Amino acid sequence: MKNYKSHLTFSKNERSGIFLLVAIIFGFLSVYFFVDFSTEKILDTGSTEIVKIQNEIDSLKLAKTKNSKPKVYPFNPNFITEYKAYTLGLSVKEYDNLKAYRAKDKWVNSVSDFKKVTGVSDSLLATISPYFKFPDWVTNPKPKKSKPNYVNSIVEKAYSEKIDLNKATKEQLQQVSGIGEALSTRIINYRNKLGGFSDEIQLHNVYGLEPIVIKKTTNLFTVKTPKEINKININTASASDIATIPGVSFQLAKEIWEFRRLRERIESLSELEKIDKLSAVKLQLIQLYLFAK
Repeated sequence: MKNYKSHLTFSKNERSGIFLLVAIIFGFLSVYFFVDFSTEKILDTGSTEIVKIQNEIDSLKLAKTKNSKPKVYPFNPNFITEYKAYTLGLSVKEYDNLKAYRAKDKWVNSVSDFKKVTGVSDSLLATISPYFKFPDWVTNPKPKKSKPNYVNSIVEKAYSEKIDLNKATKEQLQQVSGIGEALSTRIINYRNKLGGFSDEIQLHNVYGLEPIVIKKTTNLFTVKTPKEINKININTASASDIATIPGVSFQLAKEIWEFRRLRERIESLSELEKIDKLSAVKLQLIQLYLFAK
């Protein structure tokens, strides 16, 4: 016990030294905990330069985010997959509605149809609808051609009920079964070339117009305002003069001229029936332009 007391008994000088040591230790601890020895400058995050840099960083992050999103290309909404629907922002229910509709072999042919079938919101529809691509036959349907209103052209109408062939329109001519757009155009073009029909027989000079169709036409049309023709005297006409007749080739004109020359004179145009290459219809056409005197 005495030994222990000797270790705990200090002189006045020793106690002063211990108190001084403790004071120094506390002093160092206070300096360590309460004094900042850092040499770094405090960063002012509110400065103009820092704000500018932060904005640039945010812009780069936003651009990267946009680029990472799947790019949307034009598509037919009838054939979107489940993954496609997910990337577009459709809910599972909205995609299932579309899938069930297509399972019935029905088609979405417009933006309004898509909204009605799927039930998507207007905001989402406004985002994705510009990419909808429907087939051309849906977006640009061809107008249906109305069938010509054919009239009964088998029965011949009375003269007063017939339409003047020189005033008939393409639409009126197309009422005849067998005359369409092409033939009605040819008839009117030939009429314009002649300056007007002088007789219905001139329809035989229209290319592609069959005799049966001509008969149907003359049952409904006739020439009520005939064009006057300056006829040629066959007994004085040259082969070149005869060749000016519509529908008469120079070869046929030469044969007619030689026929007349061999007989020196023709008393009646009916004598031309003896020419082998001259049909009855062609003779009727020629008689419109010739006379015998």
